[in-house]
Amino acid sequence: MAFKTLATFVSALAAIQAANGALTRRVACPDGQNTVTNAACCSLFAVRDDLQKNLFDNGGCGEDVHESLRLTFHDAIGFSISAEKAGQFGGGGADGSITTFASIETNFHASLGVDEIVNEQAPLLARSNLTAGDFIQFAGAIGVSNCPGAPRLDFLMGRPTATQPAPDKTIPEPFDTVDTILARFSDAANFTPEEVVALLASHTIAAADEVDPTIPGTPFDSTPELFDTQFFIETLLVGTGFPGTAGNQGEVLSPLAGEMRLQSDSELARDARTACEWQSMVNNQAKMISTFKAAMLKLSLIGQDVSQMVDCSDVIPIPPAPQSPAHFPAGQTSADVEQACAGTPFPTLPTDPGPATSVPPV
Repeated sequence: MAFKTLATFVSALAAIQAANGALTRRVACPDGQNTVTNAACCSLFAVRDDLQKNLFDNGGCGEDVHESLRLTFHDAIGFSISAEKAGQFGGGGADGSITTFASIETNFHASLGVDEIVNEQAPLLARSNLTAGDFIQFAGAIGVSNCPGAPRLDFLMGRPTATQPAPDKTIPEPFDTVDTILARFSDAANFTPEEVVALLASHTIAAADEVDPTIPGTPFDSTPELFDTQFFIETLLVGTGFPGTAGNQGEVLSPLAGEMRLQSDSELARDARTACEWQSMVNNQAKMISTFKAAMLKLSLIGQDVSQMVDCSDVIPIPPAPQSPAHFPAGQTSADVEQACAGTPFPTLPTDPGPATSVPPV
């Protein structure tokens, strides 16, 4: 597809949705409870309820939400513009191939551990009447809506069934250099460095299982149940130890007991191309969620013909309000910040009272 067209579509969608809200009469769904702007979206309410009850613990922001969000990325990023230009198969993008061809793609090194959420989602996918590509992105959007402070993500329906697995090496690894990561994102969908930073807001509700397999479920920030800016703060604090064993590929020193820091996150937070954008998220919840929402829409449409899709974003619930103002964890202050953005002062933040913060696994 033409990626200039995709970028234009993404930038215009918010205006279109606003116009639809003002001008389009909502359609009553057969369930007698819900209304939508497009009747084709009515069937999604039953899928939403199934996800909430049988995967997300009745609306929680827990491990299955984290893993479902991770799956949206691992499926969608499997696309290469340069391969397509060279006449090779570059992947189907957000086509569900990671589920359809799970025996192949979940064995890629970058996707180790993803098989668990693929298997957990399988019975719900089977009774959803959705393609795997639609189900993965819908489940991710529903899950994120459970997290306080998160944006209400967009969801477009209409992805065809994947016909072949994505190529290996299309998913960035935590031990990749910043050059490699930015190049991979650019080749996937012309993502800018700023959009890469925006997508990494996902790590505010994320945890690692495979980087150090002795401590599965180790969070990347101190509030993994909240979609807040703590991830951007805590990745800039001086690293002092490892939550488990030392010497793991893709892991560097972290500032808090029980918290993991990926090498890629650490380097992106300090690289000249991304450091100021990273710091700009520190105490700006509104910016973080708006840029994440836009970047996630772009991600979810990689490889897709948007002219054949239906906007069903109004099925996604409105997330709970933010619950965690930006702060230094207990035991940390501005003296612990490794500031990498030279042009802008680091925001002034309060420090939580009490003993030094220790982060439990999820």
